[in-house]
Amino acid sequence: MKKTASAHWQGGIKDGKGTISTESGVLKDSPYGFNTRFEDKPGTNPEELIGAAHAGCFSMALSKELGDAGMTAESIDTKAQVTLDKVEGGFEISAVHLTLRAKIPGAERAAFEKAVEAAKTGCPVSKLLKATITLEGILEA
Repeated sequence: MKKTASAHWQGGIKDGKGTISTESGVLKDSPYGFNTRFEDKPGTNPEELIGAAHAGCFSMALSKELGDAGMTAESIDTKAQVTLDKVEGGFEISAVHLTLRAKIPGAERAAFEKAVEAAKTGCPVSKLLKATITLEGILEA
């Protein structure tokens, strides 16, 4: 399986602007630029998109792990906070912190934690990132 996304950029780093699109059409010419990345202006940025991808991937992986353990979630809500740090030679994504809130009727804490850890290390986006990945999981039984 292969999925595609594209970016178009014109101009310099600070005064330039670009758009991001996805094959599915969910993003179509979505604006991004220096101001949306570093100055909180409207539009998206690569870190936000990585966070969305990671939260979505982890949530699906957790659903699978829970199913393998005989549990079914009523709901899984995951938030990903992506940290972009200035380092020598530029910037790097140094960390992703996942915050999970899962409602799983009848779940046992130990089985939940085992499934969460397996999803955290096993989801394809986690495997892609070399950043430190931390996670806070809240189980609502």
